[in-house]
Order: sequence, then structure tokens, then C-alpha cells
Amino acid sequence: MMKKLLPAPLVSVALFVMWLLLNHSVSTGHMILALLAALILPVMFSELRPQKVRVRHLGTVLRLCLAVMADSTQSNIAVLRLLLQPSRRRHPPDFVKIPLELRDPNGLAVLAMIVCITPGTAWAELSLDRSMLMLHVLEVDDPQHIIDQVKTRYERPLMEIFE
Repeated sequence: MMKKLLPAPLVSVALFVMWLLLNHSVSTGHMILALLAALILPVMFSELRPQKVRVRHLGTVLRLCLAVMADSTQSNIAVLRLLLQPSRRRHPPDFVKIPLELRDPNGLAVLAMIVCITPGTAWAELSLDRSMLMLHVLEVDDPQHIIDQVKTRYERPLMEIFE
């Protein structure tokens, strides 16, 4: 019964706090509105969650976060180089097809976020059976290197975390 009334307690707490922070006010009216939003919105949107998330291996989560930050920093520098000196482009952009073993919808969603926040890459397409990711990369010298990097730095840790 409690799970139906409060399907995502952390989301409810976050909504409550965010409402108060965004409104710069802690009046009674805002407290009531924040509480209503925190209680009603998670119930209304509970069907949109693909699966319950059970994160395993917190050490792997930390290593993945560090790898994403390092890769994002490196990609920012590479994209900045291309913007400042477009004539010094080393390799052309291309699409790279990456075979996937990861099937968990939450893991795939995190992989999509990682790829989208890394400058120079964009999630282009996922096959219907979720076995192939098409990734657009700003500079492609060796497609196999990109495949290996995505699989070892992102896919394997995500499989360890979500599957």
C-alpha cells in the first residue's frame, strides 16, 4: 500500500526540495504546493519508468563516473581544437556501428546519456533488437578503436552495474 502512495520516495524528496529552491520562498503556500507535487507527480508518472533500478557494484559506478569525466574533458579539448582550427582536422566524421551486449533499458539509457554528454559523439540509432548502436563520431580514424573504447569503458561497467 505504501509503495502505491509513494512509488519513488527519493524522487518525492527531490521534487519537494527543488520546488522550494526554485521558488526562493518557504511560505506555507509553497510548502503545500511542494508537498502536493512531491506526492502526486511520482504517482502520475510511475508507469513511465521502464524497470525498477537495482544498482550493484558502487565501486564500478565510481570508476565509470571518473572515466566519463575524463573522456568528456578530453573530448571537449578535441572539439575546441576543431572549432579553433578547422583546417587541422585529422580525420573525417563518420558513423560507427557498435555491437551491444547490454540489454537492460536503464543501462541503455545511461549509455545514451554518456554518449550524448561527450562532445563529438551522438547517439544516432539503436536497432530494434537492441543489439547494434549507431554512433556518430566527429573524427574517426579507426572505427574498431571507438568500438573497443565504448565496449570496455562504458558497456562492460554498465552491464556490471545493471545486469
